[in-house]
Amino acid sequence: MKTFGPIEDNAREQLVRCQAAEDNAPAVLCADHHLGYSMPIGGVIGYEWLVSPSAVGYDIACGNMAVRTDALAKDINVATVMDDVWRSVSFGVGRKNAERVEHPVIDAIASSPVTFQRGLREMAAQQLGTVGSGNHYVDLFEDTNDGALWIGVHFGSRGFGHKTATWALDQCGTKDDSMDAPPVVISLGTQLGQDYLAGMEIAGQYAYAGREWVVGKVLSIIGAHATETIHNHHNFAWQETHGGRSLWVHRKGATPAFPGQRGFVGGTMGDNAVILEGVEHPESAEALYSTVHGAGRVISRRKATGKEKAAWTCGDYRNCDGWLPIVTEKGEDGSNPKCPKCGKKTQRGRRVISLGLVNWSKASADVRAKGVELRGAGADEAPECYKRLEDVLAYHGDTVRVLHVLRPIGVAMAGADVFDPFKD
Repeated sequence: MKTFGPIEDNAREQLVRCQAAEDNAPAVLCADHHLGYSMPIGGVIGYEWLVSPSAVGYDIACGNMAVRTDALAKDINVATVMDDVWRSVSFGVGRKNAERVEHPVIDAIASSPVTFQRGLREMAAQQLGTVGSGNHYVDLFEDTNDGALWIGVHFGSRGFGHKTATWALDQCGTKDDSMDAPPVVISLGTQLGQDYLAGMEIAGQYAYAGREWVVGKVLSIIGAHATETIHNHHNFAWQETHGGRSLWVHRKGATPAFPGQRGFVGGTMGDNAVILEGVEHPESAEALYSTVHGAGRVISRRKATGKEKAAWTCGDYRNCDGWLPIVTEKGEDGSNPKCPKCGKKTQRGRRVISLGLVNWSKASADVRAKGVELRGAGADEAPECYKRLEDVLAYHGDTVRVLHVLRPIGVAMAGADVFDPFKD
């Protein structure tokens, strides 16, 4: 196993289990790694005879796209642009406007060789061009070298990919949905193995189409044109040759970085992102030509936000902290229960069980103080929840070269109150 940077033992153990599924399977832990479902985020595994839905992950073809524009960051009104982005691009579940995205990939879904996917056509059509939640974003950047304006987006195949992954795992009879579930692998010599590869490929086309539409929408808002484009998946399996062996290389939260291949890697909402390229180096070959896909999480979402549960909370919440369990029955006339402290009617709400580690008011103020126009987001995406990108890149040494350093000036993410069953 090739590793970069300090190692999280639980992530290493996950990858060791993935290696054991096939003899002589090469594996890599990138420096931004952390625990994932069955396979660590930031993990890479190469199989000769197997494909693994759990090593690709639920968000099939999640990835990053960045474009350099012909505009300068100083020449745009960032606040106005971000307001327009927030109005016209949809985050979470649902669509903010009636603008339906038309794309040939919807026809590919309708005629998919995987019968199950054909039934997802309408859902896929409705969600195409939506960003989702979690760590998915639409950002504006200023190139620290020449002031050029860049657009960067991060999201994947939405409910279409999630349901495709769930279908494949179900077909394998997977019952264990714990983080330490054993790897789910399928022989490439079976129909199911071929069906999964076909379904994964279509999910990849769908993710590419969605990111391209969102970037195009932001370009139209700005009135700019793209002069360079960088676009990669980081949750996918590719057939590649390494050490004379033909392998299906699964990268889960890892960016392909062959010599000269460029990638866009984001930091956090308050830290720089980079455009990098792979470099030929002995360690690059050991890494199966893979690198980081982001900064790497160090505080879990639950620990960052704290724990809440549904409850009946006092309608006079400014003056009374009374509450009742959500299972409390309504009155005979259908009215909400009365507050046990003041007698006023309650409303559906949430009660804090434990405080989170992140002070979101302070964290968001700090981000804005850096000159970032922030829309949405929440404590679970605060910069302190992540490692620093420059640190994780340093661990990868001469395997990559940074071409552009991008300073965030506009960040849009789903808000903390957005529910999304396909959250990363």
